[in-house]
Amino acid sequence: MRSMDKFAETSTAVHDLIARRWSPRAFDPDSEVSDAQLRAMLEAARWAPSCGNTQPTRYLVGRRSDETFKRIFATLTRGNQSWTHRAGVLLVGLTLTRNEKGEMPYPDYGVALATQNLVLQAVAEGLVAHQMAGFDADAVRREFSLPDEVRPVVAIAVGAQADPGLLGDERSIERERAPRSRLPLSEFAFTGEWGSAVFE
Repeated sequence: MRSMDKFAETSTAVHDLIARRWSPRAFDPDSEVSDAQLRAMLEAARWAPSCGNTQPTRYLVGRRSDETFKRIFATLTRGNQSWTHRAGVLLVGLTLTRNEKGEMPYPDYGVALATQNLVLQAVAEGLVAHQMAGFDADAVRREFSLPDEVRPVVAIAVGAQADPGLLGDERSIERERAPRSRLPLSEFAFTGEWGSAVFE
């Protein structure tokens, strides 16, 4: 199966990893994520910045057909289950909301930074990743007996990209093939006052 590149159309050159990163749903069910690839992604996440170096991020990690994968999969919404079963790895990004010193500062921000590192490293490894809000956080808490101070934030599917036709239905295939888009830079970054663009 052939992967599909959808490079970001930017107003100036950005790093190739950023230009190539997007969130496919078509994963190759026959491709595995190697130990080396998975370790590199988790190391990239581990070295993300966090407020005061508090390092609030943790991950649950399941590989296709192992029990952790199945348990994470069971917590996903039905829509996400329709395609994530083909992913090589499923993860849940967790935040530690407090430690022995008290409340963690900006823990969700820490998980976001770590997960972006993880996703960009996946791209560097020749893989793709798709982040999801569509999961049952309470089910994750119960299924994995999480301590009270640990909160699920995001689910992530990682694997090798496949042809969009694998998704089966036309709506999903069209969405997979649709061009990427973002707000123009003129509506994104301001100076002096709200609405005054830094760059047109």
